[in-house]
Amino acid sequence: MVHIFSPSNARSRVARLAVSTLTLAMVLALSGCASTPPPDGSMNQAQMQLQAARDADAQVYDPIDLGNAQDKFMQAQNAMAKRDYDVAAQLADEARASAELARAKARLGAARAQIQSKTAANQQLRDQIEQSLAEQQQQDQNQPSNLPPQEQTPDMPAPPSSALGEPIPQGQGFQTYPQNPPPNQPAPASSTDQGGHL
Repeated sequence: MVHIFSPSNARSRVARLAVSTLTLAMVLALSGCASTPPPDGSMNQAQMQLQAARDADAQVYDPIDLGNAQDKFMQAQNAMAKRDYDVAAQLADEARASAELARAKARLGAARAQIQSKTAANQQLRDQIEQSLAEQQQQDQNQPSNLPPQEQTPDMPAPPSSALGEPIPQGQGFQTYPQNPPPNQPAPASSTDQGGHL
């Protein structure tokens, strides 16, 4: 069998090879784009954290980290526009982390400011109380007292220890009587029996 080689047959093979190569290149390019979806979730989280940091007054207490987060988020948006989703996802995560840091520092700064404010208010109250007490003492010293001067009473000497140890003579001191005396014992004399009337 004899093959006849014609130039048209070679062109068709080259054309088929070029078409198949282009088709393969397009399939690979599309599969590469399809393998990395847009990082919409990361972008949304970064945007929410940025808003939370702004709400916590991060522009006052931590403007550096807030600015860094905003810059990273803008870079992530630019990467999204270029469909460079891997870079966009990484930048969105960095923006979210910087925004969280800015928010935490802002909350800490606000708490410190509140503590300093309360401390200053407490000190002012202490100063007012001390001033009021000093004025009251000054008034008390300047006003004449209407009360008579207190007389000092002489101290009573304590009895000697020998007197404390002696027994009490009969008829002096306290005497106890049973509440229910025996029937053959006479009842003690009371003040009414001695002629006193109650």
